[in-house]
Formats: sequence, structure tokens, C-alpha cells
Amino acid sequence: MKNVPHTVTDAAIATIRERIEGGVYPVGSLLPAQRQLSEELSISRASLREALTTLEALGLLAIRAGKGVYVQSTKASNMQPWRFADQSSPPDTYQMRYALEGFAARMAALAISEDDVAWFEENIAALQAALVANQLDEAAQLDFEFHMRIVNIAGNAAIEAVLRSSADIMKESQRMPFYRRERVLSTYHEHRAILDALRARDSAAAGNAIETHIANAAQRAGVYFPTPQK
Repeated sequence: MKNVPHTVTDAAIATIRERIEGGVYPVGSLLPAQRQLSEELSISRASLREALTTLEALGLLAIRAGKGVYVQSTKASNMQPWRFADQSSPPDTYQMRYALEGFAARMAALAISEDDVAWFEENIAALQAALVANQLDEAAQLDFEFHMRIVNIAGNAAIEAVLRSSADIMKESQRMPFYRRERVLSTYHEHRAILDALRARDSAAAGNAIETHIANAAQRAGVYFPTPQK
């Protein structure tokens, strides 16, 4: 995958994080008002809120309704290194998957067979067992196979080639959400919703289910990106 420039939100996240880690915003301090901060960073209020929410998910900030945004820590919690920074950023990766896999799921719902459904049932059961046993590499592989089976059923060779050529990056994006141990079974439940839509041959529901899953998985990994309104 070709790397693309980060969004203004990514830039704001990086700047605020640098200020926190550099002591410009000490632990316990209140961040400047959002209007002031958005002007400083040349970013919209909506994009700034997205950046602050991401930093809160990483454990750096605490957003308190009616009181403001406070610095909570200089160290990100549950932060796993992204090993593919020279190829694609995490937001770029999840956005690519959101775009391609949503279309693939809609097409797969029109072509899925009973044999496919049986395969998905076995895969989901194995995924649940792997997650419960904390076998994260095994879970990531099963997750990858689930998604690629959908792409294969959809029958678009170009999409399948793009995703298979990025298999290691795909698996990393699937492994990252598992580190949120309190929500580790979320992927299992979301896969179940995707399969229910595929089994019903409901194209719109299948696309929506996989897009919701990818956006939720990204958030569990501390990555937030805007999605189209439905």
C-alpha cells in the first residue's frame, strides 16, 4: 500500500502529544479552550474533538463534560507499536479496509452459498475459542481468513489482490484491537452480526455490518477516522 499524507487530525494528535510529552501541557493541567486550540492548530472544532477523543483513548487526556480537557498521563496506555509506518499509517489502513471491504460484503451477500455459511460458523467458533484463550496470533489469522473469505466470495479479483498483497498489514490491524482485553470478544460478536446479514442475503446490512466492525475495531486500537453519514 502506498503511504499517503496524514490528515489534519493526525497532525493535531501529533502536536498535542508532543506538547504533553515535552511538558508544555503538564499532567493535571487543563488544555486551552477548544476554540483557542483549534485556531492555534488551524483545525476545525470537529476535527479537534476527534483528535482529543483519540488522545483520550490512548490514556493521555481525560475529557470531563462541562469542565474541560485535562492531561492525564505522558505515556500512552495499551499502545502497541505500528510496524508498518514506512508503508501505511493505521488510519490509512483502516480507511482502506472500510472502503474496500464494505463493497465486498455487499457483493458477497448476493453470492454466498450454504457451504460458505458453514465455513463461517466454524471460523467464528474457532475465533471465539482463540480469543478466550488469549491466543492473539491465532485469532488474528482467523480474523484475516474471515475477511478474505468474504472478499473471495464477492468475486472482485482486484480488491482481493490489493488486500492479499497487504496481508501482514491487514493482520496487524486485526491484532491491535485485541489488546483491549476488556473488549476482546467484540470482534467475535461483530463477526456474528456480519454473518447474520450474509446468511440473510441482505446486501445493505452486510456492508453496514462490516463497516461498523472495521470502524469499531479501529477505535479499540486507538484509531479514529470520520465515516460517511448513512
